[in-house]
Amino acid sequence: MTDHQLADLRQSYSQRTLSEADVLPAAVPQFRAWLDEALSARLDEPTAMTLATVSEAGQPSARIVLLKGLPADEAFLFYTNYDSRKGRELAARPLAALTFFWPGLERQVRVEGRVEKAPATLSTEYFQSRPRGSQVGAWASPQSQPIGSRQELEALEQAVEARFPGQEPLPRPDNWGGYLLRPHRVEFWQGRPSRLHDRIVYELDGASWTLSRLAP
Repeated sequence: MTDHQLADLRQSYSQRTLSEADVLPAAVPQFRAWLDEALSARLDEPTAMTLATVSEAGQPSARIVLLKGLPADEAFLFYTNYDSRKGRELAARPLAALTFFWPGLERQVRVEGRVEKAPATLSTEYFQSRPRGSQVGAWASPQSQPIGSRQELEALEQAVEARFPGQEPLPRPDNWGGYLLRPHRVEFWQGRPSRLHDRIVYELDGASWTLSRLAP
């Protein structure tokens, strides 16, 4: 495909509208309402989100992770290896952004906030609810670190199996667990015709949320 053909790719959005009268007064309950619609629509991977972090040197990085909870409608919960690149960057700069994109509903949600580790009990409960193979994989993988070959990774997996023969569930590794992103800004985007999209943004002001409309 040529650059000209790429530039000509476009889609008109016309399924829905979004107004200040349509939304709930708090950001996370409003997100939950949209997530429920995405789940009801049976979209592919509705809990997939782009997680953006930044290094100490200011270099942004992004990857897809899965949303695993919305505790008390106050935070976005996900899990990972604390020694991974994102874990190291969050330790240095505990701020992050999330993006959800649901093309089947012509919707996008952008979230910004401060990140903290989830309680150990919550991380352990979730870790031990995962399939045993996923538990073994979390023990085996030195996530984000260079590795010589696929065979080396499989040897690490076999070493974990030998360490915990037949054990289920496995203990949670100390370097694996959850993060809570507590949002201070959440934007809801609804596609509209002629690129005049609807954008409603929530911003945290003390303990309450303020709402405003943004130009597309």
